[in-house]
Amino acid sequence: QVQLVESGGGLVQPGGSLRLSCAASGRAVSSENVQWYRQAPGKGRELVAVIGHLGTTLYGDSVKGRSTISRDNATNTVHLQINNLKHEDTAIYYCNHKMYWGQRTQVTVSS
Repeated sequence: QVQLVESGGGLVQPGGSLRLSCAASGRAVSSENVQWYRQAPGKGRELVAVIGHLGTTLYGDSVKGRSTISRDNATNTVHLQINNLKHEDTAIYYCNHKMYWGQRTQVTVSS
């Protein structure tokens, strides 16, 4: 059994930055894929970023160039940094590992 707990969401002004964290327990995820997804109001779920078992990364087009996904093996945590936040980044963000999902965290970009 794996538990994923997201943190770091909140209200941010346009142009600001946010760092989301996904802390895993019950199993080490340091050598496996972890994904971040998001779902904006009225829209479907969107893949934001992936970090692979070799540290390879993949980003969705909407955040490419202003986002960084990283892994802290010591704490079994995956971080997602998004810079230059836009109104359209407003969404519920989830982390995912295999069949496990976090409880989600809300990000609201508003002035």
